[in-house]
Amino acid sequence: MRHYYTVEQIRDAEAPLLASLPDGALMRRAAFGLATAIAGELTRRTGGVAGRRICAVVGSGDNGGDALWAATFLRRRGAAATAILLNPERTHAKGLAAFTKSGGRIVETVPTASDLVIDGVVGISGRGALRPNAAEVFAAVDDAGIPVVAVDIPSGVDAHTGAVDGPAVHAALTVTFGGLKPVHALGECGRVKLVDIGLDLPATDLLGMEAADVTARWPVPHRTDDKYTQGVTGILAGSATYPGAAILCTGAAVAATSGMVRYAGSAAADVVAHWPEVVAAPSAATAGRVQAWVVGPGLGTDSAAAAQLWFALETELPVIVDADGLTILAAPPELVSSRTAPTVLTPHAGEFARLAGRPPGAD
Repeated sequence: MRHYYTVEQIRDAEAPLLASLPDGALMRRAAFGLATAIAGELTRRTGGVAGRRICAVVGSGDNGGDALWAATFLRRRGAAATAILLNPERTHAKGLAAFTKSGGRIVETVPTASDLVIDGVVGISGRGALRPNAAEVFAAVDDAGIPVVAVDIPSGVDAHTGAVDGPAVHAALTVTFGGLKPVHALGECGRVKLVDIGLDLPATDLLGMEAADVTARWPVPHRTDDKYTQGVTGILAGSATYPGAAILCTGAAVAATSGMVRYAGSAAADVVAHWPEVVAAPSAATAGRVQAWVVGPGLGTDSAAAAQLWFALETELPVIVDADGLTILAAPPELVSSRTAPTVLTPHAGEFARLAGRPPGAD
């Protein structure tokens, strides 16, 4: 199970470590983990570290310091290292001194022969899009196709929401420290690697499931099970115009290992031809026993389609509403708001706008 922490929780957990460790020790600990992850990325992409070329794009503050120290450690492993200082007057002094002492060079632009770029522009306290000078640098990096490893978060991506409202770094890998943040679940971070730096973090209720968690919780049939103990899924989808939606939706229910799948609608012949194990009926009322409904894909938006949606929502069963079902629902949304049974809506941006009366926000 992945555990996610707010920026404030991370800062609070860092405070006692910063107070107890020698000055700069926690940064070097994080930077060593960052350098190790970058070395792995270089090896995966190019076959090694020695002789490879890296460029750190360095902002002010600790995030830039992490990048400079990581580049210093990689210099010691034989990599050639350059750095762009976006704000030279506010560059982390000790990190810069170590970098230049190791033989790192300060440059104005990312060398086109670079094998990898380190994004050390802003960290988890950053807000908003990349500033123009950083945006110009990373636009060139994107054009050159050079992979980027981001320090803590990709710069320009909001640490709390993953939202992007302007130029941002496109990271192949993000290396974060101490604990995962919401951005690592919600934003475009590429692959995410967590480096343990010894933080004592509190319990969190923001969790993310991994494949092993799903596997452990997925119900496995036993000899006493039958189709009803494994769940009967009812599908109200598709039409004469869109039979493919019925086939795809029903197939998904079969693939999810429902104990039994019932289809109700006008595309029954097409569905059964593709999925002979499905039990078909002409309408929801004649479908038989169902334990959860899926309503909407390719259903249409006429009165007959609306009647099928109302039928499902008026039951006490779990319901997933998608596609045309959401368009129908936009007129009388109280049918969902008054439900007590589990109800899942799956809108894209346009469907969300119809339901909510406004487009989704940046997050």
